[in-house]
Amino acid sequence: MTFKDVLPPPQRRAFGQSRRKQVRRQEQNRWRSADRQTDPIDALAASAVGRVPALLAIKYERMAASPFGFFRGAVPVMAADLAVLPHTGIFTQLCGDAHVRNLGAYAAPDGRLVFDINDFDETIRGPFEWDLKRLATSIVLAGREAGDKKAACDVATGVLLRSYRGFMHTFARMPVLDVARFQVHRLQRIAPVSQVLRKAERATPQYILQRLTEPPKAPLKGGKNGLPPHRIFVEHKPLQFRLSPAKARSILDSLSLYRQSLLPERQHFFDQYRPLDVAFRVVGTGSVGLRDYVIYMEGNGTEDPLFLQIKEEPGSAYAPYLGEMGAPQHQGRRVAQGQRAMQFLSDLLLGWTTIHNRQYLVRQLNDHKASIEMEDLKGVGLTQYAEICGELLARGHARSGDALALAGYIGNSDRFVDAICAFAADYADQTELDYKAFLHSRFAPHTASKKAAPAKVKARPKRRSLKPAPVIKESKPKK
Repeated sequence: MTFKDVLPPPQRRAFGQSRRKQVRRQEQNRWRSADRQTDPIDALAASAVGRVPALLAIKYERMAASPFGFFRGAVPVMAADLAVLPHTGIFTQLCGDAHVRNLGAYAAPDGRLVFDINDFDETIRGPFEWDLKRLATSIVLAGREAGDKKAACDVATGVLLRSYRGFMHTFARMPVLDVARFQVHRLQRIAPVSQVLRKAERATPQYILQRLTEPPKAPLKGGKNGLPPHRIFVEHKPLQFRLSPAKARSILDSLSLYRQSLLPERQHFFDQYRPLDVAFRVVGTGSVGLRDYVIYMEGNGTEDPLFLQIKEEPGSAYAPYLGEMGAPQHQGRRVAQGQRAMQFLSDLLLGWTTIHNRQYLVRQLNDHKASIEMEDLKGVGLTQYAEICGELLARGHARSGDALALAGYIGNSDRFVDAICAFAADYADQTELDYKAFLHSRFAPHTASKKAAPAKVKARPKRRSLKPAPVIKESKPKK
C-alpha cells in the first residue's frame, strides 16, 4: 500500500455504506441448513487429519458434554457454513473462534492484569461479520447452558450487538492513535469480569509451579547429596506427561528459532532463563489432538519460574475459503501476528517456532490467565458479559480494520442488530441439531451415546466431501 491508496474519511465511510448493496443489513439474518455444502460430520473428520489419533477421543468427549461444548470444537463446521452465505467483503483481522470462553484475563507486559480476547488459533483476515455471528451464537448457547430463558438470551445478544455498534461508531470518530491506545477502565464494575480478574490474581507463577510440578520421587541425575536439583512436571496421562530425554531435546532445540521471533530486548530477558523439564499437555477443546508442549524454566532462582507453551498450529479453518488470505504461511506466526493486531497488549514472550516441519505458537502458559465460568452467565451476568464482549470485539476489529467503513455499513438503525440476533438464534438451534447428530455419529464417545436419549434429528443434507467453496475476496474502496 502507498499513501496514494489512503482515502479521506468520507469516502471510507461511503464505501462501507455501499457494501449494503452487496448484502443488505437485514439479509445478515440468513441461515438455512439447505445452504450447506459440507456435512458437519465430514468437516469434523477432515479437521482430525494430522492430529494425534489417541487423543481424539478426549476431544470428542469434551464436545459431547453439551451443545456449547460441541460448538467450541466445531469451528470447521461453522467456517464452512459461513463461507457459503453472502458476505460484506469488509475485512478485518478475525479472532476466528470468537466465543464467550475465548475472552479472559492475562498479564500484560507491564504486569497489569488485562481482560481481552485471548485465543487466536483460527485468526485470519476475513469478513468482519463472521466473528460477530460466531460470538452472538455463543452468547445464545452459553445462556441456554447456564439456564437462561429464551428472552434473556435474546436480550443479551441484542446488548452484545448494540455495544459493538456503539463502540464502532465511537472508534470511527476518534483519532487513529487514540483507537490504538483505547483501554477499557470499567472492568472491575462488571460482575462476571471482576470474578475472572480475581481468579487471575491468584494464578501467579508460584501457584502454577505448585499445581503443575512436584519434587521427583527419586533423585534426578545431577542432584547433590541425593537431593533433587529441581521440581518436575506432574504426570497424569494422557492429559500431561513428561517426555523422554531425546524428545525433550528436540523441543528445547526449537527455542533457538523461537528466540529469533522475539524483539531484541525480549531476547535478552528470555536468555536469563534455563529449561528444567518438558512435558506434553492436552489443552482446550478445539485444540485437542494437536501437539502441545510445556517447558518449565527457572530465572533468578526457585522463586522465578517460567512456563512456556509450545502449541501446534495448523491452518485456520477459514483458510480454504479466503483465497490469498488463506495462502500457506508459518501458522505460528499467523497466530502471533493476528493476536498482536487485535489485542491492546499481548504476551511479552509471544513468538513462534518449527519442530519436525510442524509449526508452533510459543507463549507463556497460565501467566495470570483465567476465563469465565458458565455459571457466571446466569441472569444479569449474561447481559453484563455480552456488553463487554461487544466492546472488546469492536476494539479488535477497529484496530485491525477500518472503523469508518464498518460504521458506515452497520449504520445507526437496528437493522443489522436484529438480523445478527435472528441468525444467532437460528444457528444456535442448528448447533443443537448438529450436536444430537454428533452424539449418534461414529465420533461420539460411547458414554455419550448411551446417555443421549433418542432425538428427533432433522434430516441432514446429502453428505458431500469437502471441496473448495467459492473464494471470498476483500472488497476495496475505489478512488
